[in-house]
Amino acid sequence: MGHRRARLTPFGRYLLVTRILLDGWSVTAAAESLGVSRATAHKWLRRFREEGLEGLEGRSSAPHRRPHALSDREVDRICRARRRLKVGPHRLGPELGHPRSTVYAVLRRRGLSRLSHLDRPTAIPVRYEREHPGELLHVDVKKLGRIRPGGAGGSWDKAASPRLRRVAAPAMTTCTWRSTITPATRSSRSIPTSEARPARASCCGPPPTWPISVCRSSGS
Repeated sequence: MGHRRARLTPFGRYLLVTRILLDGWSVTAAAESLGVSRATAHKWLRRFREEGLEGLEGRSSAPHRRPHALSDREVDRICRARRRLKVGPHRLGPELGHPRSTVYAVLRRRGLSRLSHLDRPTAIPVRYEREHPGELLHVDVKKLGRIRPGGAGGSWDKAASPRLRRVAAPAMTTCTWRSTITPATRSSRSIPTSEARPARASCCGPPPTWPISVCRSSGS
């Protein structure tokens, strides 16, 4: 059968045969002009001489005879076992006396390869067909959770919620105040010299006049 990237279409095969039989081209030159091998050119030339124009059409690659293929009775038996037991090929194969690859091929051709595509109680394939496109309209509904102020991700907009601003303000002020305290002020516990931080200006105004004990209890 022809495909999208086939070198020769039926017209190209006819052109190949015409150049060889009517125009007197050699098989090598005609094959090279169409980008195929000499064996391919000889094949289409032989088919044209034996069958005429019908021989230049594409054919199915399926074999004409399959002596070892399963009978229709065995195929129906596999399908009935699938609907009755609702198990996969790895269990149906030993149960029915066939390789699991054979059982899977039968189930795939019959549209029974996935249990999720079958109705659980009746084991009937869940599918439908419509006569016209767009005859059936699907509507998907999804429930969304409550989105906090400032969006679902990223930083919060604390100015949008006064309650959040009141809760977060003491922790921010305490952290800024700690940055301006020298190690000598926190003399109630031993602090290594490397822990001392340089004083920096506060972005929220002057530090509050809270007791030092408040700072020690809130700091970690």
